Amino acid sequence: MIALAGISVGTLYQKRHCGRVDLRAGAAIQFTVCALAYLPLAFLLEPASIRWTPAFGFALAWSVLVLSVGAISLLYVLLRHGAAANVAALFYLVPPVTALMAWMLFGETLDALALAGMVLIAAGVALARAQAPAQPE
Repeated sequence: MIALAGISVGTLYQKRHCGRVDLRAGAAIQFTVCALAYLPLAFLLEPASIRWTPAFGFALAWSVLVLSVGAISLLYVLLRHGAAANVAALFYLVPPVTALMAWMLFGETLDALALAGMVLIAAGVALARAQAPAQPE
């Protein structure tokens, strides 16, 4: 809940105060600040050895390219072309989409309660997006 609130507030701030920041510069600044904040924690709390396997390489590339660079770029594009409330509402879709991806890729099970929750979340996001005021271009 804290992470969701933080990213929602950050999105609203981004839309209001940083709407014209270059996508590449904004992402570089965010990734640099994040790296500087977490690097000491990584050195203190994580083991120093890395087993470089193809699976690890794929997971690392996916995390960096798709989940970081791709997601931040998509967020910036959405913020530039839509209302911040519409963009923030999409964050609620992350858990159900992640669960569906885990089901498709890793054979995770989805019970009736999980599916019902996904339907409720999707309906809530659709309602929120339909009720949000249009953003002038």
